[in-house]
Amino acid sequence: MTDKNNSQYRIEKDSMGERQIPENAYYGIQTLRATENFPISGIKPLPTYVDACLLIKKATAITNGELECIPKEISEAIVKAANEILKGKYRDQFIVDVYQAGAGTSHHMNVNEVLANRALEIIGDEKGNYQKINPNDHVNYGQSTNDVIPTAIRIGGLLALEHSMYPALSKAIAAMEQKAEEFKNIVKSGRTHLQDAVPVRLGESFKAWEEILKNHQSRIKKAEEDLYLLGIGGSAAGTGLNTHKKYRYRVAEILSELIAKPLKPAPHLMAAMQSMSPIVNVSSSLRNLAQDLVKISHDLRLMDSGPKTGLKELQLPPVQPGSSIMPGKYNPVMAEMTSQVCFQVIGYDTAILFGAQAGQLELNVMMPLIAYNLIHSIEILGNTIAVLTTRCLEGITANEKRCQAYAEGSLALVTALNPHIGYLNAAAVAKESLETGKSIREIVLAKKLMSEEKLAEVLDLEKMSTLPS
Repeated sequence: MTDKNNSQYRIEKDSMGERQIPENAYYGIQTLRATENFPISGIKPLPTYVDACLLIKKATAITNGELECIPKEISEAIVKAANEILKGKYRDQFIVDVYQAGAGTSHHMNVNEVLANRALEIIGDEKGNYQKINPNDHVNYGQSTNDVIPTAIRIGGLLALEHSMYPALSKAIAAMEQKAEEFKNIVKSGRTHLQDAVPVRLGESFKAWEEILKNHQSRIKKAEEDLYLLGIGGSAAGTGLNTHKKYRYRVAEILSELIAKPLKPAPHLMAAMQSMSPIVNVSSSLRNLAQDLVKISHDLRLMDSGPKTGLKELQLPPVQPGSSIMPGKYNPVMAEMTSQVCFQVIGYDTAILFGAQAGQLELNVMMPLIAYNLIHSIEILGNTIAVLTTRCLEGITANEKRCQAYAEGSLALVTALNPHIGYLNAAAVAKESLETGKSIREIVLAKKLMSEEKLAEVLDLEKMSTLPS
């Protein structure tokens, strides 16, 4: 059909009436209504979230075909359509704003409509002929937004962790390990309260960061296991209405094969559909990683501060000019960016927490917010760690002379004197050194508090900075 402006369109119907849909669009009337209702952020669904929904639709179509709940030809057409989109086609057809109808019905129907219309073309029919393949009756057979979307959040989270977070963390851990080895013999001044502390090895600072990241990786992988239990098959309220008795087991089995994770139906489908606690658990593990990454990025900035008026124990790789007015200035931009992303992830976690507790009775209607925030958190944090590693961590060099000078000049060296001259005498030495500029060695020898040989032994920086085995 053609309208008065000579543009192509088709007519689609829903329970509220008729609307014109652009003929080249694979979405349908319910998607169109959603775009009109929710012109909120301009942010469209994340590709990983779309993939998660498509994988669910693929698994359910295979299952419903095998169980003869829908005709085999229709099942195969839906699967073929899903495969095409998973490979990159028609991605521009998922257009509903991330802030939308509660529970995610709008996005869910967007997926159902696109699959139905592409499946219609595959069987040689026209888009919009829903008597042949219907978004609700065929693509969505045995399903509800209420069990599909919480399952999609789990699948999307697992995909994002596997493709983004884990590779990035592993590479960052390897970079920290390499720098720990490279800098293992460099002694520097430790600092507590941003004041002088006893000497430490620069390599051990990186070893500590390596250990911190390893621990976070383990925590996230443990939290991931909460996502393995699926509520799919619960239908509208967790009772499994309109589903085959074998349906939920087969769908979980197929999804396990598709994403290589040990997925299985939750023992209580109502619980899996109502509670967002597994998502909160994963999100909180990301928040925990983010807060330590902020600390590490701030440490890197402090240790690189200068070059003339700061610590300058490290040189972070300069990756871009640092000022529009000060020539020759380079800033620790990768570390700065890292903190910003971490603050955003912490904010997303707070929003997820509020969304999770805001469900009522048989459903949590805040799932669109939770889905976007979780998957986006994983991906931006993973991307951040990846570029921090390649454009910063791997290229860090040490200013060994600066480190040595700080270690030798630290007033905290008097700590090693405590067992030999007592705390009060050591404090008096530190005070005199600060007031006169004389070294601790000079003052101790002048006061004849220790022999020269013993003092050299006690103030051995190499020995003082060696960790216990």
